[in-house]
Amino acid sequence: MSSFDEREVDFFDPEISECPYGAYKILQKKAPVWKDPKSGMYIITRYEDVQEILKDTKSFRNQRDKAKTDRRSSMLRELYREKGWIPAPTLAGRDDPEHKEMRKLFAHAFRPQKIKKMDPFVEALANRLFDAFINNGKCDWVRDFAIPLPLIVIGHQVGVPEEDIWKIKAWTDAWVQRLGMMQTEEEAIWSTEMEIEAQHYFQPIFERLRETPDDSLLSDLVNTEIPEWGRTLTDEELHAEMMADTFVGGSETSTNAISAGVMLLIQQPDQWDILKSDPDRYLPVLVEEILRLEGPVQGLFRETAEDIELHGVAIPKGSVINVRYAAANLDDTMFETPEKLNLERENSRQHLAFGFGTHYCMGAPLARREILLSFKVLLEQIDEMWFLDGLNDFRHHPNFCLRALRELHIGFTRCKPSA
Repeated sequence: MSSFDEREVDFFDPEISECPYGAYKILQKKAPVWKDPKSGMYIITRYEDVQEILKDTKSFRNQRDKAKTDRRSSMLRELYREKGWIPAPTLAGRDDPEHKEMRKLFAHAFRPQKIKKMDPFVEALANRLFDAFINNGKCDWVRDFAIPLPLIVIGHQVGVPEEDIWKIKAWTDAWVQRLGMMQTEEEAIWSTEMEIEAQHYFQPIFERLRETPDDSLLSDLVNTEIPEWGRTLTDEELHAEMMADTFVGGSETSTNAISAGVMLLIQQPDQWDILKSDPDRYLPVLVEEILRLEGPVQGLFRETAEDIELHGVAIPKGSVINVRYAAANLDDTMFETPEKLNLERENSRQHLAFGFGTHYCMGAPLARREILLSFKVLLEQIDEMWFLDGLNDFRHHPNFCLRALRELHIGFTRCKPSA
């Protein structure tokens, strides 16, 4: 392998985290298996390798829920024990057979046919959100639209009142910050206390649904027995699912993709013109290109179940592997001119933004519909759009795993009413 300056690929450096794509290219060309000296993780960046690791659940399993014994982890675990519930492993964090058994709980609620039936609700919500700012000729696209739409949709599915979405957003932000692996000890305590606050919000809802079930997704999660386990989910399992897989998993991808999509279309006005020329043809491609190019999930983790050798690098059993979905989606051996939004791209849907194989994101059909309908309504409402001068720095929240714009201030002209 060719040598390079390790500082160029330090994903814990805020500037590299802000724009990781140069680092991805360096690693793909020079070190497709890179052991990060700070974390000890092996970072995988080539498309073919990422896909193969995600397929091979025998050699590369989910990280085991090892009880950490360092001082900070012990302190946070005690905080959960004293004030709330110690979160159990989530659906996404389990391996088969538990993963397969637990996944059945979500399969019915998130099947594509049912998601399609939500279109009228999502489209009406998108128009209602536009109504709040369309006459102003400007908005913060992230806060005014991209954040509330997915949160209201998933909240509707689990019976959370719409007026509580910003409370939910504060809790999910705290959870996401912890996932980002860049917290100070004070921030770790804060995010744990925020999660405990969320637990106490949801606990009475769980108890009510046990007494009086309804037809909501949350009622199904609370009351449906997993046959192989001979029981329903425990409070600890329910709390973990509410934060990780339901609200974070059910909103972050859509929010971040909807945010990034507008930025990309303003940056490449030729693609905006193409999109407007034939929305029915190009909207589905736009959805996939946004997910590929500005992947909300930069990468997640696996653990080697045995000694592995990849590209001449020996990876011992028990090593943590970080599979960089976003790097794979920019691999020029898979996607021509990968850094460009291209609505004529024929293989856009082959991206790995939702993972691959057994752990393919169950919420992908809902996220795709939310993104598509958001841009369908955008096309119906807005004729031209631009960045507002002096209000945008285009910075993202610092995070090792996720990519999310802080804000996006845009101006626009409305579409003229049809004659």
